[in-house]
Amino acid sequence: MANVIKIKKGLDINLKGKAADVLLTGKSSDSYAIVPDDYNGIIPKVVVKEGDKVLAGSPLMVDKNRPEIRFVSPVSGEVSAVNRGEKRKVLSIVVKPDLKTEYENFGKKNVSSLKAEEIKEALLNSGLWPFIKQRPYDRVANPEEAPRDIFVTAFYSAPLAPSFEYILKGQENDFQTGLDALVKLTTGKVYLGVKAGSPIQVKSVEKVELDGPHPAGNVGVLINHTRPVNKGEVVWTLNADDVILIGRLFNQGIADFTRLVAITGSETTERGYIKTIAGCTIESLVSGKILEGEKHIRIINGNVLTGKKVSKQDYLGAYNNQITVIPEGDDVNELFGWAMPGFRKYSASHTYFSWLLGKNKEYVLDARIKGGKRAMIMSNEYDRVFPMDILPEYLLKAIITFDIDKMENLGIYEVAPEDFALCEFVDTSKIEIQKIVRDGLNLLYKEMN
Repeated sequence: MANVIKIKKGLDINLKGKAADVLLTGKSSDSYAIVPDDYNGIIPKVVVKEGDKVLAGSPLMVDKNRPEIRFVSPVSGEVSAVNRGEKRKVLSIVVKPDLKTEYENFGKKNVSSLKAEEIKEALLNSGLWPFIKQRPYDRVANPEEAPRDIFVTAFYSAPLAPSFEYILKGQENDFQTGLDALVKLTTGKVYLGVKAGSPIQVKSVEKVELDGPHPAGNVGVLINHTRPVNKGEVVWTLNADDVILIGRLFNQGIADFTRLVAITGSETTERGYIKTIAGCTIESLVSGKILEGEKHIRIINGNVLTGKKVSKQDYLGAYNNQITVIPEGDDVNELFGWAMPGFRKYSASHTYFSWLLGKNKEYVLDARIKGGKRAMIMSNEYDRVFPMDILPEYLLKAIITFDIDKMENLGIYEVAPEDFALCEFVDTSKIEIQKIVRDGLNLLYKEMN
């Protein structure tokens, strides 16, 4: 019987535009790309040049500090561009796809007969290793460090998040194989977090049911309520979608980056799932599926709390399985908006009377901040939506002042920016909390290493 963890702190933001459990038809992508900024903690070194022919699974770049970590092409075709920015920073490596994808052959393998080093080598060679992150620091895992435990989240609780139960249909065998491979990589346990009552059945791992509002599905909450990370310990984390890719590698012998992406948001005309390949253009996903007046909408690569604003010419994020489209809000003018009852406006603090309409009411939120930056207010508002055994306001102040001793004592080693996304949402000071946490983790890594 699975363990059940009940979360009371948190906040479910009931937005309009949830994806229906249907498969939509997407437009074919005219290019695919890997974007180094998607992978925290790596320094990209490009190993191809424009005009090179590549197969799906051929390396496009490596980590300069750890060249065994490869980043491979998701499709076969021709390298059409290596885009660089200031100081020759690599922005993206673009591949123009063939009509039919051809794959590097890594060979089918029986996971049960493999040793940990053989599994690790297969993941590194195929370019699937970057899907494994580590805590502390929330960055691409170091293959030279052994994890105490591995944590996988199969419960997506963010606003309009896709259903993993739907994504998993027909891929159960690959998912189990991926979990079996992870079991070989740790002397500890593999924990799988699922939604309470989920029908997902797995073997060889410890299943943990999570019940409560967002961020109940965050892997950080799973870690904090099972086995927190102490100084000197390392754990690895993965999204369940990416475990399927790992299982597919061993079952089919190829690096197949095909995944389902949810099209969500109030400004969409069709909502459901599109079968695509990681690194595709945003246009191929949203073309013909968003409302007229594109000038005043915002396309988000991911969910509304942790995703990034993108254009149609950008590419699907490496870890993303969701596209959200909401109003930009730059064409809205309100007279005395703050003084109105606000029955159609969402409020986490019951400022408007909309809370009287119940929890099932769906809201349309735009991208306006509705306020300006000011000093952090110690009002306990972060703590109400932060279900981890950590004092978020004090930890943030320690990060801002870069007090390493306080940061360690207050739990810096087990958090990631996404754990503070709701704090940022309810913050009356309009502070970029996730950026503060990310910068703090990066600085701490440099200091400690």
